[in-house]
Amino acid sequence: MDKRIKWGIIGVIGIGLAVLGIRTFTPRENEDLSEAERSLPRESTSSKALNVNAKIIKPHLLTEELFVTGRLVPDEEVNLSFETSGKIIDINFQEGTFVTEGQLLAKVNDSQLQAQLKRLEAQMPLAEDRVFRQNALLQRDAVSKEAYEQVKTELATLHADIENVRASIDMTELRAPFDGIIGLRQVSVGAYASPTTVIAKLTKITPLKVEFDVPERYAHQIKKGTNLSFEIEGHLDSFNSTVYATESRIDDETHTLTVRALYPNEGGSLLPGHYANIQLKQQEIADAIAIPSEAIVPEMGKNKVFIYRSGVAQPVDVEIGIRTDAEVQILRGLAAGDTILTSGTLQLRQDMPVIIDKID
Repeated sequence: MDKRIKWGIIGVIGIGLAVLGIRTFTPRENEDLSEAERSLPRESTSSKALNVNAKIIKPHLLTEELFVTGRLVPDEEVNLSFETSGKIIDINFQEGTFVTEGQLLAKVNDSQLQAQLKRLEAQMPLAEDRVFRQNALLQRDAVSKEAYEQVKTELATLHADIENVRASIDMTELRAPFDGIIGLRQVSVGAYASPTTVIAKLTKITPLKVEFDVPERYAHQIKKGTNLSFEIEGHLDSFNSTVYATESRIDDETHTLTVRALYPNEGGSLLPGHYANIQLKQQEIADAIAIPSEAIVPEMGKNKVFIYRSGVAQPVDVEIGIRTDAEVQILRGLAAGDTILTSGTLQLRQDMPVIIDKID
């Protein structure tokens, strides 16, 4: 082969290798990385306006209400039992029915006491005759004063014995201490009863008591005559009641005051044992400046509200008063006619542009 051709081929190969080496070691742009960088959002040079809701302040009646949970308790309730021991010989009530005060409900055997009573009553005529005869003799000085006093004492003792037996007989009778509904009986005829044996439960449900506890900060506001309303699960209507008494002191452990109200419960439609959702009206403020609770922004121990001025948000420090479920009273910082921002409050900053989507 011609030397010139040979060296020419070698030269071309050398140039090719040189170009390949330079391309390999020359830094190049990472196309994947560049694409990712191009996809990142660029910060706008101008602030973006925040879409918010707003409300124009209008003075209105604000009612402070307290919501607590209570329970319905009977006006009176007692476990019925005999005052003496004996075998039950009669039960005179039907379970779950209304009974009246003094009605005979049950009785234990009193045959021995009845026999004692008859024996003592049989002695009465003779004892009374002795006193009569001794008195007549005393008038004629035929007997001593002491003899007359002796027969009088015997008659008085006989009277006392009779009353004692009659009292024992009364103890064998179980009578209703008040009007009410008698519950399920726990014994049967023939059972032996003692003073610890519960025969049934008697409950007075007309009226009913509404018992509940209020935090100590409200204790001075709850007084006799305070009106309230309550709701019972399963009933669509609410019921009105009036406080008639409060406990004499604050509970040391719960720091609450126990309160009782009275509900007439005419017809006995409600039963004791129900839980009651109670609503108490504390005070009413006319022409109050009140705003939605969500408009309040707590910050560094203070409360602030953002108001709308010339298209931007401006923070204002406020002093709050009473709270309800949905609103907060503003004592200082706002006035009627101010437009407050009620949404996006955590994103708002001073002089941030805002666009009002909805205004109340």
